[in-house]
Formats: sequence, C-alpha cells, structure tokens
Amino acid sequence: MVVAYWIVAALLALFYLYSGGRKVAQDADALRPMMGWVDSFPLALVKAVGLLEVLGALGLVLPPLTGVAVGLAVAAAVGLALLQVGAMALHLSRGEVKETGLNVVLLVLAAVAAWLGAAATL
Repeated sequence: MVVAYWIVAALLALFYLYSGGRKVAQDADALRPMMGWVDSFPLALVKAVGLLEVLGALGLVLPPLTGVAVGLAVAAAVGLALLQVGAMALHLSRGEVKETGLNVVLLVLAAVAAWLGAAATL
C-alpha cells in the first residue's frame, strides 16, 4: 500500500507542481495557448488556483516524508480531487467535453491517493 501511494502521489505531485507552477509564474498571454479558460477569470484567481495546486502537490509528499501531520497528505489528495471536480464543471460549462478526459484521470488518481494514504496510514 505504501509503495502504491508513493507512485500515485509522485505522479500527481509532478503534474501539479508543473501545472500550478506555470499558473503562478506566467501571465495570461503565456497561459492562453494551453489554458483557454484563463480569459474567463481574473488573473488573481488563476494564480490562486495555481497556488492551490502547488500546495496540494507539496501536501501529498512532505507530510509523509517528514512524518509530521501525515493526515494532511490525505487532505491534500481530497483537495486535489475537489479541484478536478471544479475543473470538470468549468470545462463542461464552456462546452469543452473533450477537455474533461485529463480531469477524470486526475480525479481518479487523487481519489486513489486519498484511499491509499488513509489505508496505509502513512
């Protein structure tokens, strides 16, 4: 269980560090080609979502590594799953059904990480 958690958590953390880091570090013009929805929201909200993604990625990895507040890893996984529910709602409201495939995969991986983390009691 612990090994499976680390595999899933590492994949999610890498994805969210990249995605969230881009949202935090880049302006709307740089994000627009990959994320067409950025024009629909204030840049501060886009950056806040990016910050949540980065914090979620760190929350998946740091508590189990340090042994401090390991329950936060499960909370981070649940938070990332909820973030994907919101992302799917956004894409569906914009008629971007094809865009939800990645969201479904990330939602499932986050749910699996939450389950594995809770079951393994890291």
